[in-house]
Amino acid sequence: MFYYLLKYVLLGPLLRLVFRPRIEGLEHVPSEGAAIIAGNHLSFSDHFLMPAILKRRITFLAKAEYFTGPGLKGRLTAFFFRSAGQIPVDRSGKDAGQAAIREGLGVLSKDELLGIYPEGTRSHDGRLYKGKVGVAVMALKAGVPVIPCAMIGTFEAQPPGKVIPNIHPVVIRFGEPLDFSRYEGMENEKAILRAITDEIMYAILSLSEQEYVDRYAAVVKAEEAAAPKERKFRRMPLS
Repeated sequence: MFYYLLKYVLLGPLLRLVFRPRIEGLEHVPSEGAAIIAGNHLSFSDHFLMPAILKRRITFLAKAEYFTGPGLKGRLTAFFFRSAGQIPVDRSGKDAGQAAIREGLGVLSKDELLGIYPEGTRSHDGRLYKGKVGVAVMALKAGVPVIPCAMIGTFEAQPPGKVIPNIHPVVIRFGEPLDFSRYEGMENEKAILRAITDEIMYAILSLSEQEYVDRYAAVVKAEEAAAPKERKFRRMPLS
């Protein structure tokens, strides 16, 4: 109930007024039945802009940190995300990927739309990074199409660390559904999962026209965060 209050009364009209998003390819999103919408992830705003413009309800897998913050702010954030239909997923530990897959399959089993960001985290520099194979596993196990989606302009509207968004034009572009039924029953084949995921990422890349990096975003973020520390403690040569 609160999901639709946010969508049609509290948040949706405000987002459409501020960002004035241009929607392309909305006809590719099925009007009924289960499907995965796989998109790039450039901004915190992505979680709310797509639900605001879709006619159907969509559920996203969101990082658990949004639901576990301390104090009043943390409780309000958790309430907001749950009310908006987001599902917390713990991304730490070896079983994190399996937990996300179980949650996603639960959404698809109810013939609903599942939103997922195959990169696994927001892009910190506006580039598109290598996708994780969980999206392929869910597509095969649920037997559902994958609709690629590109968010364009949201990085400039709300780059990492910025709380109040800038006024910047935004485009939300959907591509034709990708059918992977030819791989039915092969969800345990690593090479197949990698090929499917790469096909999905290429479709997103074609829509977004971003620069592509064939590495995981989380790894690149960690390396860049550690680099200044390494320089700081680098030993000077003896004279």
